[in-house]
Amino acid sequence: MSLKLRDIVLMVVLGTVFGFLYWALVQAWTALSIAMGPAGDLAQHFLFGGWLLVAPIAIAIIRRPFVGVIAEVLASVIEVVFLGSAVGPLLFVAAALQGIGSELPFAIGRYRKYGWLRYAISGALGAGLVFFYSAFRSGWYGQEILFLRFGIQLASGIILGGLLAKLIVDSLVRTGVLDNFAIVQDTKPMAVRRAA
Repeated sequence: MSLKLRDIVLMVVLGTVFGFLYWALVQAWTALSIAMGPAGDLAQHFLFGGWLLVAPIAIAIIRRPFVGVIAEVLASVIEVVFLGSAVGPLLFVAAALQGIGSELPFAIGRYRKYGWLRYAISGALGAGLVFFYSAFRSGWYGQEILFLRFGIQLASGIILGGLLAKLIVDSLVRTGVLDNFAIVQDTKPMAVRRAA
């Protein structure tokens, strides 16, 4: 079950594109935190699921182990090395945790199950796993709003990092651009796959 060259290229392209999108999301986070005034510290939790998108998208298309983790880490490299993210190299750790959490539900399904619930769980685990790392790093433990932070981030992970990813993947499949990838090939009958 090795990766084909087109899978590797797609993973790099997705990591690069989402690295730029994640950087743009940081700018939206800054604007939202200013707009929220005293509650601005919670802005990142509302948007957090957006930083989880590349893992379930890459996993759904390529359907191979570790693709989600690699895609998330590649996106973080783009953010840090090329776009100068203020988080710095610690973002690599957060990205790996996000990728692991997002990939776990698909791995449990042996990369064969891609329903709405699995995407939702992917978003929840991606958001939840990295939350505990971020809470430690940012000193949130002991705060009265710790569970509020966690709840908002979990909801964002489910909606933006899980369900939005499913919508994006389904939309891409309908366009036909993914016809040569596992996402479409795995659904064709064996006789059609041999002829292609």
